[in-house]
Amino acid sequence: MQKTNWHSLGVAECLQLTETTVNGLTSKEVEERRLRYGENRLSEGEHVSLLSLFLNQFRDFMVLVLLAATLISGLLGEYTDAITIIAIIIVNGILGFLQEVRAERSLASLKQLAAPTAHTIRDGKKVTVPAAELVPGDIVLLESGDRVPADLRLIRCQSLEIEESSLTGESLPVTKSVDPIEDPLAGVGDRRNMAYMGTMVTRGKGVGVVVATGMDTEMGLIADLIQTAEDMDTPLQRRLEQLGKVLVYVALAITAVVVITGILHGHGIYEMFLAGVSLAVAAIPEGLPAIVTIALALGVQRMIKRRAIVRKLPSVETLGCASVICSDKTGTLTQNMMTVQQVWVSGRFYDVTGSGFEPEGEFQLAGKKVDPRKRDDLRRLLEIGALCNNAELIQEKAGKSGGRWTVYGDPTEGALLVLAAKAGITPQQLAEAEQRLDELPFDSTRKMMSVITKNQAGQVRLLVKGAPDILLDRCTHILIDGKVVPMSASLRKAVMQANETMAVGALRNLAIAYRPVKDPAELKAADPERGLIFMGLVGMIDPPRPEVYQAIAKCKRAGIKTVMITGDHQVTAEAIARQIGILPPGGLVVNGAKLEAMSDKELQKKVEDIYVYARVSPEHKLRIVKALQKNGHVVAMTGDGVNDAPAIKAADIGIAMGRTGTDVAKEASALVLADDNFATIVAAIEEGRGIYDNIRKFVRYLLASNVGEILVMFLAMLAGLPLPLLPIQILWVNLVTDGLPAIALGVDPAEKNIMQKRPRNPKESIFARGVGQKILTRGILIGFVTLAVFWLTYSAEPNHLVKAQTMAFATLVMAQLIQVFDCRSVEGGIFSRNILENPWLIVAVAISALLLISVIYVEPMQPIFKTVPLNVWDWIAVMAAAAIPTFSLAARRATNRMARRSRVAYNR
Repeated sequence: MQKTNWHSLGVAECLQLTETTVNGLTSKEVEERRLRYGENRLSEGEHVSLLSLFLNQFRDFMVLVLLAATLISGLLGEYTDAITIIAIIIVNGILGFLQEVRAERSLASLKQLAAPTAHTIRDGKKVTVPAAELVPGDIVLLESGDRVPADLRLIRCQSLEIEESSLTGESLPVTKSVDPIEDPLAGVGDRRNMAYMGTMVTRGKGVGVVVATGMDTEMGLIADLIQTAEDMDTPLQRRLEQLGKVLVYVALAITAVVVITGILHGHGIYEMFLAGVSLAVAAIPEGLPAIVTIALALGVQRMIKRRAIVRKLPSVETLGCASVICSDKTGTLTQNMMTVQQVWVSGRFYDVTGSGFEPEGEFQLAGKKVDPRKRDDLRRLLEIGALCNNAELIQEKAGKSGGRWTVYGDPTEGALLVLAAKAGITPQQLAEAEQRLDELPFDSTRKMMSVITKNQAGQVRLLVKGAPDILLDRCTHILIDGKVVPMSASLRKAVMQANETMAVGALRNLAIAYRPVKDPAELKAADPERGLIFMGLVGMIDPPRPEVYQAIAKCKRAGIKTVMITGDHQVTAEAIARQIGILPPGGLVVNGAKLEAMSDKELQKKVEDIYVYARVSPEHKLRIVKALQKNGHVVAMTGDGVNDAPAIKAADIGIAMGRTGTDVAKEASALVLADDNFATIVAAIEEGRGIYDNIRKFVRYLLASNVGEILVMFLAMLAGLPLPLLPIQILWVNLVTDGLPAIALGVDPAEKNIMQKRPRNPKESIFARGVGQKILTRGILIGFVTLAVFWLTYSAEPNHLVKAQTMAFATLVMAQLIQVFDCRSVEGGIFSRNILENPWLIVAVAISALLLISVIYVEPMQPIFKTVPLNVWDWIAVMAAAAIPTFSLAARRATNRMARRSRVAYNR
């Protein structure tokens, strides 16, 4: 069926265009349309087999490098090394496979939102059919508790309210009507005469004609967006791929030079082939992916303790470079619990403390606590709010202390019950004092609800609550300090000013009124809700989470921009954003209509100045994320609804709410917040930054060590010297000595100022900010001192080559083990951090040192590794040489600091 603005058309026109009547379709028409439109199901796109998903994990560049290293290790006869590398490849492949399988389940979860059955009219009779069999033109009947089975244009409503938060993000149920909406471009949340697939009927009844099924529905549009949204490589994945390519090309070039030079200097071809292959294996740190995985996995465990569940390992690191957090409002920044914060009665503003559905809080007047039961006007207003009410406030059972409080029914009415309960007024007490006789239910035309009650004295009253502007027009009197006085122009103006004052504070206001009924017959009049006595105003809000204020301030200090994206109204969104510190002076607020009018290029230009997006659709959220990404941002997108899923998947990292989030949002995400707490995101960012720093630390350590190994061999071949290191020794250093300290660096505690820095540029190389320079300088120094020890020993004892090689072997290992402590600081050196902060590193270094000693002194291992025992003076020489790379640079750093201080003192 062609795209039609059904919400802008009248009921008769909709029935005409869908070629149906209020009596529904005939069975023959249904079959014809099913052939034309297909089943009312969401498609899953092109199916990828599990085998293909698994094999795709082994196409990565670094994996291919590791496979080559496996072959080389096998040729050398180092089967343990080869088996280790293969195990690493398989483990990484399985992890990636499981992550992709879980991510692809998002569409299956989306399908579960479709209603299993539908009540429809066919052949003039009411029947229940599988929802998948609905076709455009079917007449569907809706009742409270039903899930809407397809997109409907409503043709009849009776107090119909539908909860659409999973689709629009709006926290309150939407009151429906059948009237056409003039604006053809009205957003989904403003189409009050439409009902959409997957949403839930919370109140009343309705009848609608099916105008879209399957993938043509709004839910189908979201499914299509999820299918077509591209999965983004994380910065870590891009950096490691870049690192792998650089290492391979450099290593192969240098290895080729070493082999050719050695042959030209008279070394045997086979001998140099083995040496060259050993260098190639050493130069490519095949343990790096394993160490990265271990570091990320340990970070995941820490994050679980901080209430963040990671679904994709690399996402931990991605959070660390996030520069923008796009956050949903309802349930993420706010508590998703309507709460009364202010009451206006008898010309006075009463503030109400407490939040959520807990009936705990106090009433304050001008900052001082008051007892509402001793203030007659306030008490009577609270009683009317609780009597004119169909909700229930229930405490769930959970042990002796009781469980959490829950509202069953309309959240607004629940807020009124909680308000009364804070004053010690319960529905049970009111039911004993006043009997309900009848109800005039809320509808979108009247915008009010009334109940008729009778007290023990036989007095009948009409109690009313509704929209302030509507209710005020029906009031002829007002209650002021216990007296009913006529509603004058000045009093009316005072009510309107109070309403405006409360609205500016983002409060959603309700007016309360009543009138005594002398003759019950007058209630049968066409419009009994007239001549009312105005009681006051009740202002409520979905309050911000208490910890959000500090979390957003911390994000600002860390250079991270927080953006609110919500389906709620612009006034409410703007007020909340300003209150919690998201919206700075001069920051822009844009609604869905304005966003729709912008081109992608215009949005990309303005997106840096926009902090709040209100009344937006799923397509808008996707556009916002992509505009930020085009400007170079690393975007974290949070959300809980079906409408958030496409943007969550397209973002650099998607974050879903664990408690209130839909399965669709969770499956599309990389990170799930177990406590739905925005502050948990900040904790995750801190962990992510620390993990990335640790990855850079062990990359620096491993590569500096490898540079030293290559340089020793390279310079020896150029100088025409014998091999200073044997292939088996190089492989042993690469597999054992390098690995344990590198893993220990992966659990290094984060530095204290980590959240005082701006996010790193996602385009920066892993060698940026001095890491590349440190790798080269430390590696060159390690290579020089190792070669120097070898040459001096060999020169002194030319007939004892094995001892010279043992000395070089020991110097290389000890220089690396000392250097690992220098790698702990990103910007400082070996003395800038407490060595006891990371006991695992001390243990790892001790084990590596013991392994070195065992290779040198355990007799069965000496012939394997071609080593001989060293005496005390040999070890003194080894340790003195091994300390030079780290301590010489530390001394230079200290000298530079002193010189800077001297210049500053001189300038003063």
